[in-house]
Amino acid sequence: MNQKPRILIVDDEPFNLNFLEQELEDLNFETVTAINGQDALDKINSQSPDLVLLDIMMPILDGFAVLERVKADPAIRDIPIIVISANNDLKSVVKGIQLGADDYLPKPFESTLLQARIQSSLEKKRLRDLQDLYTKSLEREMNIARDIQKEFLPAQLPKVEGWEIANYFKAAKEVGGDFYDAFILPDGTLTFVIADVCGKGIGAALFMTLFRSLIHAASTTDQLSLEQIKKIFTPAERLIHAVTLANNYVAETHEAANMFSTVFIGILDPINGKLTYINGGNAAPLIVGGDGIVHTALAPTGPVIGVMSHTEYQVKETTIGRDELLLAYTDGIPDTQNAAGEFFGDERIRSLLNNYRTPAKLLSQFENDLNQFIGTAEQFDDITLFAIKREQ
Repeated sequence: MNQKPRILIVDDEPFNLNFLEQELEDLNFETVTAINGQDALDKINSQSPDLVLLDIMMPILDGFAVLERVKADPAIRDIPIIVISANNDLKSVVKGIQLGADDYLPKPFESTLLQARIQSSLEKKRLRDLQDLYTKSLEREMNIARDIQKEFLPAQLPKVEGWEIANYFKAAKEVGGDFYDAFILPDGTLTFVIADVCGKGIGAALFMTLFRSLIHAASTTDQLSLEQIKKIFTPAERLIHAVTLANNYVAETHEAANMFSTVFIGILDPINGKLTYINGGNAAPLIVGGDGIVHTALAPTGPVIGVMSHTEYQVKETTIGRDELLLAYTDGIPDTQNAAGEFFGDERIRSLLNNYRTPAKLLSQFENDLNQFIGTAEQFDDITLFAIKREQ
């Protein structure tokens, strides 16, 4: 059963209160009355009316003061208010509208106009309430999606003796298209991935989970096989298998979606520092010496994954030496813009490498500088950083 709309009538004239109360009850509304502005504020907070009919000229607090206080309070500012004013007091009506009133009623009251103004304001409130419910429902769904997506990212980075690892991830929206992964294989080597799925929001997040799952599963194929048919892959074979499987599956199964991802995936032998890698269209990771000088940039060895099936990807090798650090990142870092439209750029990235001490401190410095650079601007793209350093 629908509850009657509750209307608060605020007027210091008993005749006006009685007239409006009778008219509204005849129209099947529930009424509450207040005789001054302070009484009105108390009733608004305690009675939660669906609509307020507010006289302007009242003792203690006038209608303008009531409007100012109601509209300044997030808990009650969306309650529609119709100001009541004499026909010859247009200035008060204008000021009331400027302060946030939804409509006005002239005195003396005319029943048809009274009913029309009230019904119109209540309908606007009903639509606004529905919008608020939808927005809150959407926020709940987005929070669920964010929590689910977090489950696809490693809860903690693996520990590798002789190496320090750190990461930083910040989605531009509640969910994002960037992802990273890191896990140790049975032979003691470390596999790590950083990737950036095209687009933003839910669509990118859905394909992020697909790309991540495909790459992770394919990278550990031998662990998923039966004991009697397990095969030992070389690092190069493992990388080719993982990237090719993910590329072919998305390109062939989801061709109409036109979704793709940049990816950098590497397998590191922690004993000798040998890194076997594929860079599928990602920003070139940097290998930096202890002096902050970039020694190597690991340029792409193939295109992005997910566009064209049976693409060939080249595997390359390098070595991370003593006291060297590898920094991998998605293009959300150099492409970050501030309010003036300036890009963070590659030069700022390299300048931050001059005084780094540990991966964790370096990425903390990146976070601080990025936040200061963005300032009041909106973060445009997902931001992901992954750093690994070989100890001396």
